[in-house]
Amino acid sequence: MFILFAASVCTASAQAEIKFEKVTHDFGKFSESSPKVTCVFKFTNIGDQPLVINQAVASCGCTVPEYTKAPIKPGEGGEIKVTYNGAGKFPGHFKKSITVRTNGKIEMTRLYVEGDMEEKK
Repeated sequence: MFILFAASVCTASAQAEIKFEKVTHDFGKFSESSPKVTCVFKFTNIGDQPLVINQAVASCGCTVPEYTKAPIKPGEGGEIKVTYNGAGKFPGHFKKSITVRTNGKIEMTRLYVEGDMEEKK
């Protein structure tokens, strides 16, 4: 009976865990004449089970995340590519968030992109 209990405790503690290199990206200044900017958030599964990204949702339609759909093995990495499109938006500073949900120990992480789109001259 004790062996069965110990085995279930060990498997219950085995989990995937996502670790990002950074959670914020600043695009800096860019022109309204080239309103699309892209960055990549790299991460590693530092857990001991496969990591699955269930969803990555941006705070608005002008920001589009693309992410690794396949499970990421322990010790391996992946990336979330984020594109901000300022076309039709007012020039100036912006800050957008991307909510990432996983099967990991920490189920939700927020990533941020920001920058200053300058009026085209």
